[in-house]
Amino acid sequence: MLYIALLHYPVYNKEGKIVTTAIANMDIHDIARIVKTYDLNGFYIVNPIEEQRLLAQEITDHWLKGYGADYNQFRRAAFELITIKETLQNVIDDIAEKTGFVPQTIATGAHIAGDILRFAELKRMLQGNNKPYLLLFGTGSGIADEVIMTSDFRLESIKGLSDYNHLAVRSAVAIILDRLMSD
Repeated sequence: MLYIALLHYPVYNKEGKIVTTAIANMDIHDIARIVKTYDLNGFYIVNPIEEQRLLAQEITDHWLKGYGADYNQFRRAAFELITIKETLQNVIDDIAEKTGFVPQTIATGAHIAGDILRFAELKRMLQGNNKPYLLLFGTGSGIADEVIMTSDFRLESIKGLSDYNHLAVRSAVAIILDRLMSD
C-alpha cells in the first residue's frame, strides 16, 4: 500500500527558514491525477493553517460535489483520493486507523544524504507487501530536516543529466512514482 503526503509545513523557504507554504491549485490537480494514474491508496494534503485547509477543501469539493463533478468525471475520480489534514501526525494516524498498521514514512528531497533508500529497493519493498508506506513530498524549498531525520527511510534524490535539481513538486511526484510503479 502506498500513500503520499504533500507537506506545506514544516518546509524551508529560499533563505533556509522553516515556514508554512500556501496551497497551490495546480499541485492539487496534477498530483491527484498522478496518484490516480498509478493507483495509489491516497493523497494527503498537509497544512496547519485552517484557511489554507478550507481553500483546499473548497477546490476539492468543486470536483467532488459541485459543477466540476458532472463536468469532468475523470477529475472527480482523481479527487476522491484526496484527504486534507492539519499535521503529518494526523496523516499517520489516519492511515493507521484505515489499515491497522502505522505507515513507514519515506522522505524525499533534492539533497537527501546519509543512509539512502534506492528506487529499486523501495520498488521491491512495495511489491506484494500489504503494509502501508507513506511518501513525503515537500513544498517550498523542501522538507525540514526534523521530518527527514525522523522518517523511517530517505529516498534517493532524482538525478538528471546536469547538476540542476530544483523541480516543481508535482514533477518530482510524477518522476518518482513512475520509477516506483512502472514496469
